Amino acid sequence: MGKPAALGLTKENILLSAVSLFNTKGYSGTSVRDIAKKASVNAANISYHFNGKQGLLESCFTRFFESYLECLEREADKLDYTPADECLKRAVFNVLQYQSENHLLARFVWREISIDSQVVREIISSYLMKERYLLKRFFEMGLDQNRFTSMPVSIFIIQLKSMMSMPFLNSQYLREVWHVFPQEQHFVDRYFTSLEQWIDQCLLIRSAVPRVSTL
Repeated sequence: MGKPAALGLTKENILLSAVSLFNTKGYSGTSVRDIAKKASVNAANISYHFNGKQGLLESCFTRFFESYLECLEREADKLDYTPADECLKRAVFNVLQYQSENHLLARFVWREISIDSQVVREIISSYLMKERYLLKRFFEMGLDQNRFTSMPVSIFIIQLKSMMSMPFLNSQYLREVWHVFPQEQHFVDRYFTSLEQWIDQCLLIRSAVPRVSTL
């Protein structure tokens, strides 16, 4: 294995170890030494790859939101030639699938977003404003295509966003109280079916009959 590949694996191992510890001990309760021990690296490696714990936090946000937004953008790009409800449903499925496959990262990021800090303000002004733009675009195109009924767009987006993130933010509650596991494909499929029906009931006008499958 070449040196660049080895460095890449080391960096990835550090990030995954940090995400695991941030979930169990919290960001504030996790030290650089803890991360280095779990990743089986020297603490200097963390400074080299991430410039310390703050850099690791920013890398967690960047990794999560770039992939999260790509799930939305991929379907938003099809709005000019595909019904908006189909694009929106596929985007929702993509987001659920991504969060399920990266459930520890999703839980940590959504938890940290609720805490007011400089880095969170920067995330809101960049990634989350872009998320707002993309979700509004689905809604506005649905109106233009005469497929969506008119309703307060902000209320709809707040509800949709909450339903997409809740299972992963509150994964421990789901596991311990409801014995539901958001990281399992079975959950993603069933939960998406419910969200798909909710979108139809909230948005679709009666004449806009959905196709059999949106996936």
